[in-house]
Amino acid sequence: MTRITRSRHNGFTLIEILVALVVLLVGLMGAAGLMVRTVQQEAESYQRLQALNLLQDMVDRINANRAVAGCYSYGGSGSVLGYQVTSLTSCSLGDTSQQTIADADLSEWNNLLQGASEQIGNTNVGAMLGARGCVQQISATDQTYRITVAWQGLNDTVTAPASNTCGKDLYGDEKLRRIISAIIRIGDLS
Repeated sequence: MTRITRSRHNGFTLIEILVALVVLLVGLMGAAGLMVRTVQQEAESYQRLQALNLLQDMVDRINANRAVAGCYSYGGSGSVLGYQVTSLTSCSLGDTSQQTIADADLSEWNNLLQGASEQIGNTNVGAMLGARGCVQQISATDQTYRITVAWQGLNDTVTAPASNTCGKDLYGDEKLRRIISAIIRIGDLS
């Protein structure tokens, strides 16, 4: 009778080991999924920080050259810079030095949106995915401008407001479009 009891216990130990391995495997898969999600969220956070820096950069540029703020919002719907933009329209407001500054500001901002702040070899890698910058004049009477930076996120989120068209329909699903905006008003100091 002791032989039969022993063989039953040996088989039961093998089943315990298999169950423990399955539990361990499920736990490791959960940990791997958590690590992947953490890396994605870290990348999203880094992109948002870059966008905030670029947004503040353009706000500062417009405020520094406020006499020709309209140069930063050329065209009917405002300027769109960044991903795949290769040429800029020149400004005709103010004097030549102010126009030159505005053109240089837009050109440099366009380069930053395309990732020129960080490079590996000759490749720009310092930008968000598909980064675009938009400067729109909201009101000509009180010189109000909306500066927006748009980019493609990694995961679906809430759809961006339809009133802000910067980057709209350029990233596939609208739930992937990320935007941040700032509204500035240029005071009349004369």
